[in-house]
Amino acid sequence: MAFVHVNGIDLHYTIDGSQGPWITLSHSLACNMSAWDEQVELLKNDFRVLRFDTRGHGRSSAPAGPYTLEQLAQDVDGLFMHLGITQTHWLGISMGGMIGQTYALAHPRVFQSLILADSTSRRPANAASMWGERIRLAQTEGMQALLESTLARWFTEGYRKSHPEVMARIGKGILETPVNGFCGCCDAISKIDLLDRLHEIKCPTLIMVGEHDHGTPPEMSRQMHEQIAGSEWVVIPNAAHIASIEQASFFNAQILKFLKRVTA
Repeated sequence: MAFVHVNGIDLHYTIDGSQGPWITLSHSLACNMSAWDEQVELLKNDFRVLRFDTRGHGRSSAPAGPYTLEQLAQDVDGLFMHLGITQTHWLGISMGGMIGQTYALAHPRVFQSLILADSTSRRPANAASMWGERIRLAQTEGMQALLESTLARWFTEGYRKSHPEVMARIGKGILETPVNGFCGCCDAISKIDLLDRLHEIKCPTLIMVGEHDHGTPPEMSRQMHEQIAGSEWVVIPNAAHIASIEQASFFNAQILKFLKRVTA
């Protein structure tokens, strides 16, 4: 694990694997790089796997916000420059997918492929009030006030009840997310509006979404798929928002099949 000072902050990152092409993994809001542990084990023998804690999360700096998606993408660009990365595959879930879209549009030749999981490219009509309320709760009552509602959005009820150990681990990550970082990224997410530009993305793209994802619903992923020529669209059965954990075997099989094809 290491740190680099980029774009005015200290960004925490780690690299697993020593051979093959780069793949960069970008986590969701209120998580950190450990959310990708299972995928790292899957990928590290064939890829150099780069993970980082997004600004305001994990061990990266958490300055007062608001942040922007462009700023979060600039953080990534600084990390790539530090490591000498000129090409990489990208796997992003939720906020990580939004950062990936933003980066791909600003730097169209860097991504060799793009995997967007449980993400979106256009804010809903109620985005300002919805995210504003979450910001208010975090600032006035702390992350504890958001714990149960977040877990309920992220995982189906059946999974939550049958996997208390996972809920405890993910819940710990939510509670440890700095309020500054959570609120700063909420503001960035609330303003996303990229759908009409997605046709500019030319790299191979896989779009996945949980069948029961109400935060970034399948209909939005379908619209993204229609905008990106040649993209693949997969609905993950029996999963809500964090499908990479709830249906890890299915999720992993899809990314392996996709990556095998685009790296052949």
